[in-house]
Amino acid sequence: MSVGRLLIAATPLGQPSDASARLVRALRSADVIAAEDTRRIRTLAAALEVKPVGKVISLYDQNEATRVPRLVDDIRGGATVLTVSDAGMPLISDPGYRLVTACIDAGLPISCLPGPSAVTTALAVSGLPADKFCFEGFAPRKQSARRAWLTTLAAEQRTCVFFESPRRLAATLTDAVDVLGAQRRAAVCRELTKTHEEVVRGSLAELADRAADGVLGEITVVLAGAVPRADLETLVAEVHKMVDDGVRVKDACAQVIAAHPGAPSRRELYDAVLRSRA
Repeated sequence: MSVGRLLIAATPLGQPSDASARLVRALRSADVIAAEDTRRIRTLAAALEVKPVGKVISLYDQNEATRVPRLVDDIRGGATVLTVSDAGMPLISDPGYRLVTACIDAGLPISCLPGPSAVTTALAVSGLPADKFCFEGFAPRKQSARRAWLTTLAAEQRTCVFFESPRRLAATLTDAVDVLGAQRRAAVCRELTKTHEEVVRGSLAELADRAADGVLGEITVVLAGAVPRADLETLVAEVHKMVDDGVRVKDACAQVIAAHPGAPSRRELYDAVLRSRA
């Protein structure tokens, strides 16, 4: 008997037409479709004019552990199992991790049908650097845990993407202002690819003010990375070099600060230069 395989497939964030041709074929032919919400995958299939021939079962956080052994047995017995979440890529803050690791442990074939992801979509439209980024999942619900988490991002130089509930967005952005500073840049992406898609870019203070009256929909936040804070000793040495070349101390401090985003204040640098010359 031939061994089956697990297919991990991304589903559209909102527009059914974003579905890949491979997803359409898999929905049509898979022996089992393990969906986070069976109603939503049936609705998507109908929109794509696909009638699944396989069994459609639920696979979500609360039942994944108990469903996985049977699904692994199905694959071992020759079945093609397609796993999908409500929107975007399974496992990315969605169910599927236990099933994937169980298949790996069992030596079973796994393939991924790539497609929509709120993480990369938000990153692309945010206007923030995308050469290096990190994904943090959902922001913590409780304020104490959330502020502690934000503290870990204070020195993170990569652009950060995370999900947030519309009910907690205002509180999270307010905490971010307190912990990360009012001027840190960010983008709040709402209802990506859907009819009411909205991307708001600005400082954390501006975004917190805008969210204060409440928002609706699926929210993805993109946060700018921290600007490296220049080493004070290095800046003092740069000022000394400029002074040796004939530049006044105050002017040298101003030029050095301007050349180093994230540097200390001009007064702090000036005082450090005076102390070094004492």
